Amino acid sequence: MQTILGANGIIGEELARELRKNYTDNIQLVGRTPQKVHPDDLLFTADLLDPESVIKALHNTEIAYLTVGLPLDSEIWLRDWVIIMHNVITACKKNSCKLVYFDNTYAYAQDSKIQTEETPFTSKGKKGRGKKLAADLLLKAIANKEIEAVICRAPEFYGPGKTKGLTNSIIFENLKNGKEPKVFLKDNVLRTLIFTPDASKAMALIGNTVDTYGQTWHLPCDDNRLTYKQFITEIGEQLGKEIKYKVLHWITLKIGSFFDHNLKETQELLPRYAIDNIFKSSKFKTRFPDFVVTTYPEGIEIIIKDFKIK
Repeated sequence: MQTILGANGIIGEELARELRKNYTDNIQLVGRTPQKVHPDDLLFTADLLDPESVIKALHNTEIAYLTVGLPLDSEIWLRDWVIIMHNVITACKKNSCKLVYFDNTYAYAQDSKIQTEETPFTSKGKKGRGKKLAADLLLKAIANKEIEAVICRAPEFYGPGKTKGLTNSIIFENLKNGKEPKVFLKDNVLRTLIFTPDASKAMALIGNTVDTYGQTWHLPCDDNRLTYKQFITEIGEQLGKEIKYKVLHWITLKIGSFFDHNLKETQELLPRYAIDNIFKSSKFKTRFPDFVVTTYPEGIEIIIKDFKIK
């Protein structure tokens, strides 16, 4: 059996579809209120902050995928990520199952250096520190051979369905609702975004490949990176019209953070929107040369159709 811990988000749902399609019919979805993706998916209600429920959730599991998302709250991230990781590692040890951890780049520095699997965790923000604590705990368990595990890391999401991410919310959601798209800080710096179905497909492939374990992998992204100006121009070309948008500068975002909780919680991440963001996934592409990465124009076309943007 393969089990997805935190299965209700877009990554968990896409992962369940990919596992069912190419790897196994025996899938268990775990969460506080888990919902089936396929009619015969197994469901298990558990709180990942409760160690005993995690142990029970992984009973008879061969591979566990940790894809849970936490509320966008710095204090929760700093407090809960390390607890969740400790509970999951303990449960994997007791059940002799492998672990595939879906991570993000928040622990990396907010600078323009090229991000690779060897990039150090030097973030000073609370979200980044929370993710560092969790990743360090897992890396220690791997080094000590406590469990077989692998880390799959991804940059910011964009994609169809209920994909959550800044680009989706300030560009595609605004267009869907007939509003003007927004861009944070600059529209002329390069962005690296990952198409959510690609992230889940790649994670399933890594999890079901024996020689990937004991390592960190950057999940595959289109190397033909776009600026937000180019990104919105591509949307306009596909829609056959010019799209006007607004660039929100530091002072506007700072003032807005006093009145909007989500905007306040985004402050820690803002520096990356003022610089080129180069997330390299060449290690994965070398190991899996036949994996087809969704290009930005292709991804944009899929989202436009899914969101019914006109």
